[in-house]
Amino acid sequence: MKHPSTRTVYDYWNEKRGNRPAPARADIDPAAIRHALGDTFMLAADFVDRLRFRLAGTRVCALFCREVKGEEFDALWSESSQKQISDLLAVVKDEEIGAVAGVTGRAEDGATVELEFLILPLAHIGHARVRALGVMTPLTAPFWLGEKPIVELELGALRHIGADIEVPTVPEFTRAVEAVRLRHGFVVYSGGLEVPPGKRTG
Repeated sequence: MKHPSTRTVYDYWNEKRGNRPAPARADIDPAAIRHALGDTFMLAADFVDRLRFRLAGTRVCALFCREVKGEEFDALWSESSQKQISDLLAVVKDEEIGAVAGVTGRAEDGATVELEFLILPLAHIGHARVRALGVMTPLTAPFWLGEKPIVELELGALRHIGADIEVPTVPEFTRAVEAVRLRHGFVVYSGGLEVPPGKRTG
């Protein structure tokens, strides 16, 4: 985690969850992360369980030159990243595992900016719809940022983070069912060579 806002939010989330997989929305006090608030957002499930922006900080909205509250989160991503983001959101929501990633933001004229992206689960009980806390912030802000909008985001390499896991990975491996199985703190990657019967050693 390179950006101060990313580290601030992650450290606070980690502190508030204690020995739980994730803290609840009620545990999060915006005043405690006030210096990072402009770079943060919250995602909530709608009535068909799509994740939309519930809240978005001023600097997050400035990336897109508009208020993004209520917009679908995965609609901001390029066609090549949409499935990866959908799989990642499912892991965050269902497995209560966070992730940090590099992201490229692209303006309509092709100008790009490198962003740091953090997504962390929030525990939900009953009908509570807030599901995740996140950060999206430029590592170095170009002169045009805030004057022309980012029109699509491209996901780069990421790593999963959580209670017992910090796994470097790449976008092709974001689907939990196909790429990573978590059992008792161990990480099992699908694939590898099968040893034929009678050829086992040891």
